[in-house]
Amino acid sequence: MALTSLRPCGDYRTSYKADQTIFQTRLTLVFVILAIVALCCTPLFASRYVLSLMIQIGYLGIAALGLNILVGFSGQISIGHAVFFGFGGFASAFLADKGVPVPLAIVLAGLWTTVVGLIFGLPAARVKGLYLAIATLAAQFILQDFFVRAEWFTGGTHGAIAAPFTLFGYDLSGDARYFYVVLFFVVVGYIGATNLMRSRDGRALIAVRDHYLSAEMMGVNLTKYRTMAFGISSFYAGIGGALYAHYVGFMSVEGLDILFSIQFLGMIIIGGLGSIMGSLMGTVFMVLLPEATGWLASALSGSVIDQVLHLKDGITYMREMLIGLTIILFLIFEPDGLAHRWRLIKAYWKLYPFSY
Repeated sequence: MALTSLRPCGDYRTSYKADQTIFQTRLTLVFVILAIVALCCTPLFASRYVLSLMIQIGYLGIAALGLNILVGFSGQISIGHAVFFGFGGFASAFLADKGVPVPLAIVLAGLWTTVVGLIFGLPAARVKGLYLAIATLAAQFILQDFFVRAEWFTGGTHGAIAAPFTLFGYDLSGDARYFYVVLFFVVVGYIGATNLMRSRDGRALIAVRDHYLSAEMMGVNLTKYRTMAFGISSFYAGIGGALYAHYVGFMSVEGLDILFSIQFLGMIIIGGLGSIMGSLMGTVFMVLLPEATGWLASALSGSVIDQVLHLKDGITYMREMLIGLTIILFLIFEPDGLAHRWRLIKAYWKLYPFSY
């Protein structure tokens, strides 16, 4: 914990408010502003392929942040996050089809998904451990079956068409323009989550995670905050799913399986449980991992390794295998995730050349 509070000499904090600022130093604030400005300039020179990857990182990063609030900050577990992601996409497509403006439909889809998350969160908040995992697994299969049968809402097995994103009559579809839409939601979502963790409710969630008996003795309502964590997690998942639906223009039940939910878990494990920044870092890693696998398979095409392993035919299975292998390796060698490694790197340069 000491590594997170390293500050320059003379930077004194005399109140809790000053100690809980989002940006510990002015230099950090400057770097964040410069990073956002650089991202705003990205569509001017980046290719459509790069922009599509960054958009994918954006909407998956929002959903992964919601799961990290549930798992990393409140100490619960969910292996059905993909269906809440899908529900947000279907809800936004449904509302847009009924004439609701797409920007408003995305927000309403997030709220609608929150209600569904609270419904499943109420019984799940009263159990823990393996029982909680089974309860969230039940939500995965229940909502998957609902997506297939509710043709009025999802289009059934045929899927649903999602209207393009328009704002005040301007069409913002296409990679270069939709990138700014996703960037806006990412910035707002991550700032909102950071502020939540600084509030009383955020500290209560962390207290429930660290020692629920002590938190209950201090007056923290366990059921309330565990259920609230499910609601917040579902809201972020719904927003991410809605952004995905309007980017692709189509929402289908295919792909919303348990493997997708496990990939969300992999994002927060690799990035770092209980870390806002780690949610985005893990998402970047998981999105680029299949791409790197494809590049590696192309580079080894025709080689002895390709002839032995048949990389071209088994590239899909290789990606799934690498995702599982990566999660295992991170759990063994870097259980605190990439965010912790980044803090160690920053601490090294702050303390250099001293070792303490």
